[in-house]
Amino acid sequence: MRVTITQIKEMKQKGEKIVMLTAYDYSTAKIVDEVGVPLILVGDSLGMVVLGYESTIPVTMEEMLHHTKAVVRGTKRSLIVGDMPFMTYHLSVEQALQNAARFIQEAGAQAIKLEGGVTVAEKVRRMVQCGMPVMGHIGLTPQSIHQFGGYKVQGKSPEGAKRLLDDAIALDEAGAFAIVLETVPTPLATLITEKVSVPTIGIGAGIGCDGQVQVINDILGSFADFVPKHAKQYAKLTDIIRKAVTDYHNEVKDGAFPTEKQSFSMDESVLAELKSDTEGGLYGESKRTQTDT
Repeated sequence: MRVTITQIKEMKQKGEKIVMLTAYDYSTAKIVDEVGVPLILVGDSLGMVVLGYESTIPVTMEEMLHHTKAVVRGTKRSLIVGDMPFMTYHLSVEQALQNAARFIQEAGAQAIKLEGGVTVAEKVRRMVQCGMPVMGHIGLTPQSIHQFGGYKVQGKSPEGAKRLLDDAIALDEAGAFAIVLETVPTPLATLITEKVSVPTIGIGAGIGCDGQVQVINDILGSFADFVPKHAKQYAKLTDIIRKAVTDYHNEVKDGAFPTEKQSFSMDESVLAELKSDTEGGLYGESKRTQTDT
């Protein structure tokens, strides 16, 4: 049985840290689910770490739904959160509801995530009223990267800190079941966590949050373009994969792969009969007939 938003909220009340990871495909999601991670985010970060875009902005609804379906198929227990991509909820409440519903109805997600605070609070409220659980996301919101002028820590000034606190409270009051705080100073993230009733999930926001989320490619070391400051590499899969591919390449070139262990046998009598037919039987006769013609 899948984790529910009620259980996620209760974890904050109990002081139990909440673990969240991204996943974008069936095989990875299956592993994350089996480990017992309660929240899986199918993040629009897939635009960069899976699809090779320079940012999350080019990611489309169809791409997000495609990957969300795969993650849902690979899981049994984790609560799956679909990330609403750029400009799929900005134009109107109606647009936001329609696209959010696609994540739930078509892709099988149990919740959606969107970026913004005060500006999206009414849309969050309407989604929740329609029965769709919503996770908020404030701080460094990657879909607004051009507005921010780069990937910068948010909330360092008095005005910025007040704005983030207001955003968090607005999302809480609108009914969001959790709020992601991205690249926010630790003291501010801790204060926000104390001021809202729902769990905060930090990414580059320090230990004071109720939980943590990371892009799985960052902690596995499988994305080589750059490593964010907030990420810790628990493995270096890029090196492991590179060595495996190099070894495979060399063995094929040298004739060392495949060996008998990776090959299949057959009844020698069948092979002998086939050879006999091709040398003087049906196949040979057919070839002669074609030549004579």
